[in-house]
Amino acid sequence: MIKDILIIEDEKPNADRLKRLIAAVRPAVNIVSVLESVSESIEWLQAHECPDLIMMDVRLPDGISFEIFEKVTPQCPIIFTTAYDEYAVRAFKFNSVDYLLKPVEKDELEHSFRSAENRQQKDQTISIDSLLNHLQKNVYRSRFLLPFRDGYKSLLTSDIEYIYSELKVTKARLQNGSEVVLAQTLEELEQQLDPKLFFRVNRQIILHIDSIRHIHNYFNGKLKIELKKNPALDIIVSRDKAGLIKAWMDF
Repeated sequence: MIKDILIIEDEKPNADRLKRLIAAVRPAVNIVSVLESVSESIEWLQAHECPDLIMMDVRLPDGISFEIFEKVTPQCPIIFTTAYDEYAVRAFKFNSVDYLLKPVEKDELEHSFRSAENRQQKDQTISIDSLLNHLQKNVYRSRFLLPFRDGYKSLLTSDIEYIYSELKVTKARLQNGSEVVLAQTLEELEQQLDPKLFFRVNRQIILHIDSIRHIHNYFNGKLKIELKKNPALDIIVSRDKAGLIKAWMDF
């Protein structure tokens, strides 16, 4: 069972949200510390016994959290939390390392805790070296092969303005104003598309970065996105994701 958790997260709202969710799904768990940087995490892990579980943000103010493993090798399950670093998703799955996309949801956290407890019982260790090697080899989708008349046609991802889901059907709106149906779900496309170019702004829409004309402040901390070619479309970004999309646009 998980008794002690270490949180490595530099943004206080995200850390506070994690603490609230942990208290909801595992009331008896003790959060041993909340750390905010690579250097602080290395120092803490060198001086303390490894907890039952570490929840670790991918990007920290002084570097990528993977740099921690160059100095220490935690012998406990790790749940990575990631915002616009969705490129790591397949690598985490490949290495049986859990991940959660921000904003973290309660049911997803519960599922990750159960996975961590299963690994604990089986005494499984984490291969950080193979995780890093897999990250370096990651390749993203550059095109789709789509049915067309009596054959097929190729669609480049650079031709896409945005992708959306409607009545459980995934569609891509193209730069020329036309639309095509894609076989993949939005969840699958999050893993396949380059996160430097594509961002899932809400549950229904994945945007290409070049499709954005302007980002407006909206009420209650939300944002409203104006597109270059489809300005009439209202795209609202939640308060939880507002900071993430600004960081994505600024990277």
